[in-house]
Amino acid sequence: MPQKSYGLLEGKKGIIFGPLDETSLGWQIALSAHREGAQLAISNVAIALRVGSPAKLAKQLGNAPLIACDVSNSEEIATCFEEAKANLGQLDFIVHSVGMSHNIRKGQPYENSRYDWFLKTLDVSGLSLHRLIHGALEANALADGASVVALSYVAAQRSFTTYSDMADAKALLESIGRSFGSRLGPKRIRVNTVSQGPTWTRAGGGIDDFDKMYEYADLLSPLGNPTAAECGDYVVTLLSDLTRMVTMQNLFHDGGFANMGMTIPLLHLIDEAAKTEDGLRNAGFPEEVIERIRNPRK
Repeated sequence: MPQKSYGLLEGKKGIIFGPLDETSLGWQIALSAHREGAQLAISNVAIALRVGSPAKLAKQLGNAPLIACDVSNSEEIATCFEEAKANLGQLDFIVHSVGMSHNIRKGQPYENSRYDWFLKTLDVSGLSLHRLIHGALEANALADGASVVALSYVAAQRSFTTYSDMADAKALLESIGRSFGSRLGPKRIRVNTVSQGPTWTRAGGGIDDFDKMYEYADLLSPLGNPTAAECGDYVVTLLSDLTRMVTMQNLFHDGGFANMGMTIPLLHLIDEAAKTEDGLRNAGFPEEVIERIRNPRK
């Protein structure tokens, strides 16, 4: 049964950076925004527009403009916003749903990160939010009262080993959101980040042991893990006028995960794993930790 439209974005225009395929958060945000009445442009790097499925999405959105843009390239950003203005006029919202780490993709451990890759992670996944907002302001492409939303993850604030340098990039992203939010208040422009729970996307699938991270969060969260489509519905509320007084926030859309400590089912699973040394090793605990568990201090 189709989701009901509430017309939350009737008359609004925006651009969404990052949709690649149906699993993408940006893709589902675009579908939700379109359902709520928004006119959209969608953007990704040129190669993603060629080898991914954004053209299919553009058709679903009523032949939305497809704009090639590398969000780490200021010149391409300037061209992107000029094109967006030519197609839609001034924008009422921008969605940043972009992330990339060569260190994660290539299996490079955090402590041995290649710094050229690390800098690229920070540039594409974090600093690009600054570039996009700056570029939109320079092009006079962002209307007063607009909303900017960027996608983050709880690893920006809590350590998740396999999230590696992306955690640092998301921390930078959230900080940029606060910094711009404080400066754009006089224009009534809001800037927020959404910390989405683990979601099965192409990007997520590239993280080591993502399936285990997903299962852990699903067991710990009172409401379970959110889907990409549910993320789209939540982000729509932040793009609408209903949240016109919400800015500089990092908002958790994670089924309650960020505020949980432990659940009884998860505690039982850990207890079962801890009953044997093999169970602990299979769970990935280092030998020194196994020794502490097997011979606790009295």
